[in-house]
Amino acid sequence: MAKYDFDETGSSCHVHSSLWTLDGSRALFSDDATHGPSDLFNHYLAGLLATAREFSLLWAPTINSYKRFQPGSWAPTGVAWGVDNRTLGFRRVGHGSSLRIESRVPGADANSYLAFAGVIGGGLHGIRHELSLEAEFVGNGYDASLPRIPSSLIEAIDLWRNSTIAREVFGDDVHHHILVMAEAEWASFNKTVTDWERRRYFELI
Repeated sequence: MAKYDFDETGSSCHVHSSLWTLDGSRALFSDDATHGPSDLFNHYLAGLLATAREFSLLWAPTINSYKRFQPGSWAPTGVAWGVDNRTLGFRRVGHGSSLRIESRVPGADANSYLAFAGVIGGGLHGIRHELSLEAEFVGNGYDASLPRIPSSLIEAIDLWRNSTIAREVFGDDVHHHILVMAEAEWASFNKTVTDWERRRYFELI
């Protein structure tokens, strides 16, 4: 589970990614001339930001997943990036050959194959379309008015259903399969009367 107790920090599946030459001899995220991030790095990270909300089902596939995204919980709530900033969805880590991006959205309940596919697919979308990277966010992401990671499974379902990027990156068959899987999860939950409902409503209403 991503969040087994509201008073405890959730469990994550953070994904670190970097790109290298085919023979593994050179890191492509680092610019040797400037000793900073390369254009490829910037496009890749811009792609992650552009797809973060629409690809949430790949990183947070259950009802419980979305209870992890709480302010002050070490789990992100906002879609932004920063340098070694653990309050945001994406963190720039390292330098030189160790320069990489940490995607902090995936939870412990994510299918690792789909989580990796979401990260790589989003990054390659940014490279393919040469997306521009927004400025680094500095400060406490929990206190800022940032685009928000979906707060419920049904919100994530709606974003995925209407995502032309998801169809472009993964194809119609995969898009449909993920959608049907998530809708089945949501339908199953909606038929369930929870202990919380019994405690709150049985004797009061």
